Amino acid sequence: MIRVLGCSGSIAARCHTTAFLLDDDILLDAGSGVGELRLDELARIDHILLSHSHLDHILSIPLLADSVMKLRAGPAGSMSDLRPIHVHALPETLEAMRRHIFNGVIWPDFTRLPSAARPILVFHEFTVGQVLTFPARGGMADRQIHVLPAAHTVPGVGFGVDTPQGWWVFSGDTGPNPALWKALNGQRIAQLVIETAFGDEEAHLAKISGHLSPQSLAQELEQLDGEVSVFITHPKPGEVPSVLAQIRALDTRHRIEPLREGQRFNVPVED
Repeated sequence: MIRVLGCSGSIAARCHTTAFLLDDDILLDAGSGVGELRLDELARIDHILLSHSHLDHILSIPLLADSVMKLRAGPAGSMSDLRPIHVHALPETLEAMRRHIFNGVIWPDFTRLPSAARPILVFHEFTVGQVLTFPARGGMADRQIHVLPAAHTVPGVGFGVDTPQGWWVFSGDTGPNPALWKALNGQRIAQLVIETAFGDEEAHLAKISGHLSPQSLAQELEQLDGEVSVFITHPKPGEVPSVLAQIRALDTRHRIEPLREGQRFNVPVED
């Protein structure tokens, strides 16, 4: 199960930034949508996979660490048995978080708290093309997540979750990205979640900020084999109706729908 916690390009009432929950223990990005989870749900998160370092995709991590540290301690609150949260990202993303977030000025360094030996956050580097494997849950098979290329203003990635129906793909924040389609062609795609942050009237902003607009989205989707269910994420609050109207006017063979907060994708990883 993949649950959409946030899919907006910024914040407003009922608009939360990017976060997806896989089963009940893996986050794909950690934007403000993570705040929609109850405290007990937050405490079950074991892994966070980050697409890139921009604030709208990482901002919940510092507060999440603070909220669940005691809950993830051992019996009687023993910090010596603390279960850490594992954060997986590109080396550049992790370095940005160390330098600019967990620096003792913006936020305490939870990669060394409550102690350097047993921190609540543990960082792990990955690379584009790597396949990450996470232990099975509830009798299902191990879960595999493919790290896909993105083309943004900072080093970034997308993700492909391997399911019996094919890959559930999240593009990450990306502009035109030939490497993504090369990685996807030949694969069976169950759903594609892809960003379209700006309308065509702001195509120049999309280009310089490493995002897509409806026309560039159409050009990108032409590079994808077959017919795929496409879900649009990351439009800015207030711009959703115009962006979606422009997308619906596109001449494309793919089925395109807006992604919705609270939406769930049934993507069991069967044994």
